[in-house]
Amino acid sequence: MRTVLSLFSARPGKGRSSRRGQTLVEYSLVLAIITVVMISVMTLLGNRIVVVFSAITNLLDTAQSSH
Repeated sequence: MRTVLSLFSARPGKGRSSRRGQTLVEYSLVLAIITVVMISVMTLLGNRIVVVFSAITNLLDTAQSSH
């Protein structure tokens, strides 16, 4: 038999709320890891990417000026 105090102190859905918080933390950690990896990749390959885009731009400018 439940007492009146136990009815008021019990929190239905308490476990559900903590799971939502846990999921939010997990998504935040995944996002943080992806961000760190992307920044690292861009730092390492940034100069090469600039060179490739510059070459493409030069080719397009040359093709456009020949017409």
